Amino acid sequence: MADIAIGLHGGCGTLDHGLQSAADWAESRAHMAQALRAGWTILRQGGSALDAVQAAVVVMEDSPHFNAGHGAALTEGADHELDASIMDGASLAAGAVCTLRRTRNPIKAARAVLDTGHLVLMGGVAADRFAELQGLEMVPNTYFTTQRRVDALRSLKEKAAAGSFIPASEAEKHGTVGAVARDTNGHLAAATSTGGFNNKPEGRIGDSPIIGAGTYARDGVCAVSCTGQGEIFIRRVAAYDIAARMQYAGEKLDAATRTVVFETLASHRIGAGLVALGAEGNPVAPYNTLGMYRGWITTDGQLVVATHKELHPMGPA
Repeated sequence: MADIAIGLHGGCGTLDHGLQSAADWAESRAHMAQALRAGWTILRQGGSALDAVQAAVVVMEDSPHFNAGHGAALTEGADHELDASIMDGASLAAGAVCTLRRTRNPIKAARAVLDTGHLVLMGGVAADRFAELQGLEMVPNTYFTTQRRVDALRSLKEKAAAGSFIPASEAEKHGTVGAVARDTNGHLAAATSTGGFNNKPEGRIGDSPIIGAGTYARDGVCAVSCTGQGEIFIRRVAAYDIAARMQYAGEKLDAATRTVVFETLASHRIGAGLVALGAEGNPVAPYNTLGMYRGWITTDGQLVVATHKELHPMGPA
């Protein structure tokens, strides 16, 4: 019987400590802990890694603190288009959706695509319609909007109009959530969900719904969920690159993930991060930005969350 484990990220490019209240930081950590426990409960009961990562991501999609679901980034037209994907390391089955506008939990729609047994990626109006036919909850597009995203969009548009040379922060631009898990049977799974980047053009699709770029899982190797500038992750096939380094070059998980984050992706001068889990051992979560929302429950059942360098042990799961 394998050791169960779960890890998650809530996006790289975390705000500076002083730009958010202590209460907001505490609530975001609490929501990550809630997400981890949602997945851990399934794993402890002998459930699948696939169900566990979905459960964890649903909690983060429902939280206003992350760029996925409620709290997602706004497009240049001040509305929302959402992307998500999920992958089963046991069968290599995968499901993904992009540019959703009405489905409350995009990760559930991605799972429904996987469960068809023959589709991998659906998009736009048709994907929302598919999700609705599966009985998933539909919401008005405004459900996803929070004041924080409205303020971020306004800031980015003002900088663009003024021709500002002050670059937008990673926190203003990007954000993604994701989870990886290993169940009692040793099976791995990964899931990722995002609203994309603030002020993105209509129809833009990043790496989160692209299997091999933002999400990848293969039993006996690793499960990976990525966060950062999606176009670069697509071009470098980042999530699969980690698996390939491990499977074909014999690299260990820590070495493979650090190379991809600090060398491959950093060479493009972008903020990048990820959470990954191997066939054995605990999750890793490297990032090259000021901070990254992240957390994990280790094989001995200890829960840890973090937003910046400091770790916050939360005790037994």
